[in-house]
Amino acid sequence: MKKWKVHSALLLANLIYGANYGIAKAVMPQYIEPFGFIFSRVFFGTILFWLFNLSIRNKEKVSRKDMPLLALCGLLGVAANQLLFFSGLNLTTPINASVIQTLVPVMVLLIAAVLINEKITWRKTLGVILGLTGAGLLITNKEELSFRNEAFTGDMLIILNSASYAAYLVLAKPLMAKYKAQTVIKWVFFFAMLVVVPFTFREFMEVDWAHIPAEAWLAIIYVVVFTTFIAYLLNTWALHHVNSSVVGIYAYLQPLFASIMAISLGQDNFTLEKGLYSLFIFAGVYLVSRGGRTKKSND
Repeated sequence: MKKWKVHSALLLANLIYGANYGIAKAVMPQYIEPFGFIFSRVFFGTILFWLFNLSIRNKEKVSRKDMPLLALCGLLGVAANQLLFFSGLNLTTPINASVIQTLVPVMVLLIAAVLINEKITWRKTLGVILGLTGAGLLITNKEELSFRNEAFTGDMLIILNSASYAAYLVLAKPLMAKYKAQTVIKWVFFFAMLVVVPFTFREFMEVDWAHIPAEAWLAIIYVVVFTTFIAYLLNTWALHHVNSSVVGIYAYLQPLFASIMAISLGQDNFTLEKGLYSLFIFAGVYLVSRGGRTKKSND
C-alpha cells in the first residue's frame, strides 16, 4: 500500500473532524440534545456500515474468540468515547475539553508500548511533544483555560474519554492484522449500539423532527454520514496499514483545520503565531509518521 494513500485518508478523516465542531454546534442543543445526537450517530452509523458491507459483498467471517475484543473496542472507541465526551463537555468548557484531548496521542504511545510492545522511538516522542505543543498553543491562543471547581468533574470525564479512544486505537490494531477494516468497524459499531441505545433513545425521541429547518438537516446528515461513517471508516482502514501512534498523532490536525475553516469564514484571523503553531503540528505529524512504517498490503 502506498504511503500517500494512507496519509491522505488520515488527512481527510481529520479534516472532517475539524469541520465537525462548527457544524454540530449549529444544531446542538437548539434542535437536538447531545445524547439524541449520539443515538443518531451510532444507530444510523451502524446501519450504514452494515449496508456498506452488503454493497461490497464482504462476507468475511469473524472468529467467535475475537468477539469479546470487538465488543471491548465498541465500548471504548465509540460508546464510552462519545458518552463520556458529551457528558464531560456539558460540565466543563470547550477550551478545557480541547486541550485535554490533545493528550490522546500521548496516551496512544504509552498504551501501545504496554499492551502490544509498540516501540517508543525518539522520533515518535519528539513528534508527540511538538504536536502537543503546537495544538495546545493553537487552541489556547483564542481562549483561556478555566479552573473553576464545577468544571473538575467534566475535565475528569474528558480525560477518561481521551483514554478510552486511545485504548481503542491500540486494541483494534491486532484485529486489523486478521480482518478487513470494514469487517472490524461494522462489528465495533454493532456492539457500541447495544450500549448506547438505552442511554440515548429518550432524547432522540424528544426531537421535534417536523420543525427542523433544512440547514439543520444538512448538518445532522453531515455528522452522521461524514463524521461518523466516512471518518471512522477512513481511520479504521488507515489503522490496518500503520501503527496506532501514527493514527493518533493526526488528531493534532483537527484544531488546525478548525482554525483554517474559521479563518476562511471570516470568524478568525491568521497571525504569524498561528502559522508557527501549525508548523509545530506538521513537524510532529511528520516525525511520528516516519517512526511508524506503513505495512505492505494488497488491500
